Amino acid sequence: MSVTLHTDLGDIKIELFCEAVPKTCENFLALCASGYYNDCIFHRNIKGFIVQTGDPSGTGKGGTSIWGRKFEDEFQETLKHSGRGIISMANSGHSDTNGSQFFITYA
Repeated sequence: MSVTLHTDLGDIKIELFCEAVPKTCENFLALCASGYYNDCIFHRNIKGFIVQTGDPSGTGKGGTSIWGRKFEDEFQETLKHSGRGIISMANSGHSDTNGSQFFITYA
């Protein structure tokens, strides 16, 4: 399954692996469908590493999941951050703190 993010600089097609990470996909797709990400800025940009969005406040400190709380990580051996354009949920630096923020890898 895939979704397309429409940005001021063009569209970004995102491929999702819903069988491998079902809770993450459920959250991301529901937030997309509800318009939650509309007008979110890319609040974090680390050259050569990642760009991050998904916080409606634009501060990088906000955002929530569809369940109104943080949810657990879903790691899969087959899914790696091994190249450009990989998407993942962003957390607060601790395990099981996923909400609405996500990042896309540059390299």
